[in-house]
Amino acid sequence: MRQIVLDTETTGLEVERGHRIIEIGAVELRNRRATGRNFHRYLNPDRAIDEGARAVHGISNADLADAPRFAQVAAELIEFITGAELVIHNASFDVGFLEAELQQLPESAALPRKIAGLCGVLDTLALAREMHPGQRNNLDALCKRYGIDNSHRELHGALLDARILADVYLAMTGGQSALALDSQQASGAAGSQGGGVQALVRPAAGLVVRHATAEELADHERLLDLIAKASGNRCVFRQCDMDRVPAAANRQ
Repeated sequence: MRQIVLDTETTGLEVERGHRIIEIGAVELRNRRATGRNFHRYLNPDRAIDEGARAVHGISNADLADAPRFAQVAAELIEFITGAELVIHNASFDVGFLEAELQQLPESAALPRKIAGLCGVLDTLALAREMHPGQRNNLDALCKRYGIDNSHRELHGALLDARILADVYLAMTGGQSALALDSQQASGAAGSQGGGVQALVRPAAGLVVRHATAEELADHERLLDLIAKASGNRCVFRQCDMDRVPAAANRQ
C-alpha cells in the first residue's frame, strides 16, 4: 500500500481570499514504512504573506523571491501523489489550497484540476476526533499523547510536519514509527559497530501471560472498527483472524 503524508504552508488561512501555497512537503510510505522518497518545494506565491501566517511558519516573501511558481512544479507533484492515499491532518484545508492552485494552471497545462481523480484522502484530524472525542487533536497534542518527539518543531514547516504526522499516524493506527525504521537508518545501523542495537535477553524466570479482560477486548474491537473504516476495510488484524479460523477448525 502506497501512502503520501502531506502538509502545506500558505500565505494565509483563507483560500477564498486568494491566499496561496508557499511550501509543500510530502513523505512516501509503502506498507507503513518510509521509503526515503520525499517531495519538498518552496513556492513563490506572487502575493504578500500575512503577518499571522509568517509568525507560524517563519517564511517571508524575501525567502521566496527565487523560488519556482506552483505551475513549474505541478507536474512533478501530480506524478508523486497519483495512485497513492494522501494522509493529511485537516485535509480539507490542504486539499482546498491544492485544488485552488490546480485551477489556476494555464489551460495549456494538460494536468488534472481535482485531487479526487488522482488519489484517495485520509484525514487524520477526523480519525483522531473519532478516537479521542472531546480532546485536543492538533498535531502537538497528538505528539504528546502518542509519545512522538516534536521538540525540534519551533516553527511549522511542511516537510517537518509531514514527517511528524507520519509517526503520529502510524502510532494512531497501531504501527511502529515510519521514520525511525526507514531503509537508510536501518542500513546505517547494520554497518556500524555498537550502533545502539542491543540483543534481547530472555529473563530466567518464566514469562507471565496476562489475558485481556472483557473490557479490554471490547476496546480492541472498537479500535479495529476505526482502523477498518480508515483503511477501507483493509484491517490486517481481522484478516489474520479470518485466516486462522480454517486452521483452528481443522485441529478440532
